[in-house]
Amino acid sequence: MGADNDPRRGHRRRLRERFLKGGLDGFHDYEILELLLTLATPRRDCKATARLLLRRFGSLRAVLDASPEELRQVSGVGEINVFGLRLPRALAGRYLEEQARAACGFGRTGSPHEVVEYLRQEFGSLPRERFVVLYLDSSNRVKEREVLFEGTIDQAAVYPREVAAAALRKGAGRLVLVHNHPGGSLRPSRDDLALTEKLTAACRLLDIEVLDHLIVTECGYYSMKEHGEIGR
Repeated sequence: MGADNDPRRGHRRRLRERFLKGGLDGFHDYEILELLLTLATPRRDCKATARLLLRRFGSLRAVLDASPEELRQVSGVGEINVFGLRLPRALAGRYLEEQARAACGFGRTGSPHEVVEYLRQEFGSLPRERFVVLYLDSSNRVKEREVLFEGTIDQAAVYPREVAAAALRKGAGRLVLVHNHPGGSLRPSRDDLALTEKLTAACRLLDIEVLDHLIVTECGYYSMKEHGEIGR
């Protein structure tokens, strides 16, 4: 059969045309994965592999979040496919980061949606806790962010003097603290509240203001500022 008459080529062309015409509207999850797989697999039907990926991981998001090692365990997924499946997640993270940097700064009454969405997408689904500090300029715009701690975040793991010293090094007069809850709960624990109080007090001695402490998960975020637990 000639290349021009190959039904696989026609199917791939139709998938591409659908995407270019209307984006991903109307696409099934397996078709999105199939489209990604075809970019690195020129001569093989990718529909079966796409369906295997969904069965193995349960959702499109889970496939895109899967590690290279996990993806390689699925029949039909080669090294180039792993690259193609991992790239969209990384690209989306970079896009959200740039969008967050361009967003308006943290006001006195709330947190900008773009920044929170970037943080939630970046590490809201991580299996381990991560403690991040956002350093703000005089206009409350995010100038830099830094991961200070990973693991179990508690009062013994996060040292107020290290947070304050990092802010002084960055020349930041205002901070936003962020950490994730791998278990999915958005409510702060007693340790979270106690830690926030200690950090806020330590920074205040150096004329550094903690504007907010955000908890992020896959499903959303919790702002201690919005709930009156900072600035009382």
